[in-house]
Amino acid sequence: MGRIAFLLLALFAEMERTFTAERAAHAHAHARAVAEAAGRRIGRPVAHPADKIENARLLKDQGAGYGEISAKTGIPKTSLHRYLQG
Repeated sequence: MGRIAFLLLALFAEMERTFTAERAAHAHAHARAVAEAAGRRIGRPVAHPADKIENARLLKDQGAGYGEISAKTGIPKTSLHRYLQG
């Protein structure tokens, strides 16, 4: 009899976990849709403005090294590698 009770409790716990995940996913989708409809950006803010990145691209095209570009733009070298490779 105890085994059946344990299995029922496990079943209810699994169902509750599933329902909670579904509610959270629905709430997240709703919040995203509302924010996008209002014209707000979703997610982490951009770390470096596009004009700085474009300036870094121009400097790289002129033959400047990553250290020099980093010093002039204020963008860390690791970020420059990521921005300028792709």
